Amino acid sequence: MKSMRTTENDLVLDREQLRSVTLDDPKLMQEILLALIEDTGRQSGLIVAAFADGDSQRAIRLARNSARACDNVGASRTAGVLRSLERAAAASDVPSGTAAIASLGAEIDRLRTEVSKL
Repeated sequence: MKSMRTTENDLVLDREQLRSVTLDDPKLMQEILLALIEDTGRQSGLIVAAFADGDSQRAIRLARNSARACDNVGASRTAGVLRSLERAAAASDVPSGTAAIASLGAEIDRLRTEVSKL
């Protein structure tokens, strides 16, 4: 039976991580998060295109780089979805990739909500 404990991966945004990266500058926190949201959205389109082209290596690279960027600022759940996309690309698993893209959109929306709370 799975444990129901909360982990850092359950957090939409680890504010302590974001504060650390931005030296607790609220304006910079917002700017970095908005840039991450914009870039992740753009990368998701490129990942979809890579899947459509059958270019799993490009999809893997894009997903991995985006996941690292998300991890760096505390967007753990978004990073987790991107790692799922990376695994789907590595396995050429289009259905899982499609599901992960849908989840990525939802996570990006959650990050937008977090921006408004900063």
